[in-house]
Amino acid sequence: MNDFAGLVAVVTGGASGIGAATAALLAERGARVAVVDRELGEAAGTSSSTSSTSSTSVSGSWFAVQADVTDDESVRAAIARIDEELGGIDVLVNNAGIGAIGTVEDNDDAEWLRVFDVNVFGIVRVTRAALPHLRRSAHAAIVNTCSIVATAGLPQRALYSATKGAVLSLTLAMAADHAREGIRVNCVNPGTADTPWVGRLLNLSPDPARERAALEARQPLGRLVSPHEVAYAIASLASPLSGATTGTSLAVDGGVAGLRLRPPGDATF
Repeated sequence: MNDFAGLVAVVTGGASGIGAATAALLAERGARVAVVDRELGEAAGTSSSTSSTSSTSVSGSWFAVQADVTDDESVRAAIARIDEELGGIDVLVNNAGIGAIGTVEDNDDAEWLRVFDVNVFGIVRVTRAALPHLRRSAHAAIVNTCSIVATAGLPQRALYSATKGAVLSLTLAMAADHAREGIRVNCVNPGTADTPWVGRLLNLSPDPARERAALEARQPLGRLVSPHEVAYAIASLASPLSGATTGTSLAVDGGVAGLRLRPPGDATF
């Protein structure tokens, strides 16, 4: 499939996990991809140039830009550099985000502000900088990475859930604001995904194997969601083939949001 041929896609948080899988898939389907991340890692390739606000490099089909979504100057410089190098922006994937654990009383004000600054205000900063470029595209699309916690209450996720609930509402508001400009806005709601962040959390638990088994059992399909499965959902929403889809949230959660399975061996009714 070559549905992104001729289009430029920007993926924030694109150096690892869901972002890296999305960047690779969009490139495979014909897009020229710019990865934006605070730490570029393997996305940076071997050659790079550094400025006061960002560093950039080209590796295969990816143009990698180092930037911090909590820094408006850094974001604006990165978006301007992408436009200069790739000649426009057609697709924006707002994927950068961080997690948080605990009840409403377990994190102090500084942590609440920090997580909101990345997960919500980061989307605002990047979108605000990209909108003038998206308005010039004939196939403009924005996809925000939300989470199943925006629609399902999970324990020990108060702060994280609050940010993702804001992302869901922000997606709908953005879709309404920019529909008549030809800019579609949607989001994906992943369940627990097998990402480096989840791996780090598991390794911090007293019994990582037991904790992983519990996470897998929570999802009706009986396993974690893969980054590639989320990437396919993002690509579907961003594709010009989905030109009539906007203001939509797509769950990629193994059935957590809508299914209520009985335990094995339970009665049929």
